[in-house]
Amino acid sequence: MPDTLAAARRIGIQLPDHLGFRFRGIRFLGEGRAVAADFPQGQGLGFRRTALHQSLVDQAAGAGVEMLWSTPVCGIGADAVHLNGRSVSTRWIVGADGSGSLVRRWAGLSHFSRNSRRFAYRRHFACQPWSDFMEIYWGNRCQIYVTPVAPDEVCVALIARTPDVRLDESLTRFPLLASRLAGVPVASNERGAITATARLRHVECGNVALVGDASGSVDAITGEGLSQAFHQSAALADALAAGDLSRYSKSHRRIAFRPSLMADMMLSMDRWPSIRRRALSVMAARPQYFADMLAGHVGALRPAQLVNASLSLGWRCMTL
Repeated sequence: MPDTLAAARRIGIQLPDHLGFRFRGIRFLGEGRAVAADFPQGQGLGFRRTALHQSLVDQAAGAGVEMLWSTPVCGIGADAVHLNGRSVSTRWIVGADGSGSLVRRWAGLSHFSRNSRRFAYRRHFACQPWSDFMEIYWGNRCQIYVTPVAPDEVCVALIARTPDVRLDESLTRFPLLASRLAGVPVASNERGAITATARLRHVECGNVALVGDASGSVDAITGEGLSQAFHQSAALADALAAGDLSRYSKSHRRIAFRPSLMADMMLSMDRWPSIRRRALSVMAARPQYFADMLAGHVGALRPAQLVNASLSLGWRCMTL
């Protein structure tokens, strides 16, 4: 998302265009309706996760980071990280080891105030993107996301509430998308993952802080996982410089507000068909509602403005 790219730049990370494919906004399709809006500022960038990973590794190395590949971490102490056969002394320990974080467990921070899961599968197709929007196709208790990731490739991802749903069989529920992909060569194997909405009671303890999915997450429906990680990294750097991790806790709650609100709204559309039908009908009839929600989604509205836009859309859906 544009706000993700901006957050990355603020901590010195450049994600150049050649990594992937630029897209101008978001399009929702479902219940026989379609609505689209451009991002209010900038464009999004779709790319393979492997390309992102290599770019981040290269930029970290250029900044002087020493990386210990194939070196499992066995535990942490008060002032050290324990590796196989040796320890590394440290003032601060940052757990950035994902949703199954071991650092979180070792630090005694695995206390959730909320933890729900959905199941995601993705595959790449070798074709020219047919749109310069990222598309979200809404179905019964599942969505399919289509993101252009190269001039000759799109990523198609399914997210559902049950683990037994697969991409190929789900495409039959979306005739328009199925027709676009008919006969298109597959460019990758189907891969699966769990996407979670997880909120922790605490994200720091002593000299340990958690960042990224280790510190909690929002459902992938928001597309905000990377954005949160970059914003959190900047806030954590400020807290480390000040020697006060409590500052990070406060910033972490503020950073999580907008993605959490948007996730709750969109998951409500996923959970209740009547809400989904009404919301898509209202947004298709009055595209400004969708444009306002997208602006709020990417941080172009203040929190109070986003709440007001959400309430306005909700009221319109109830009175439809």
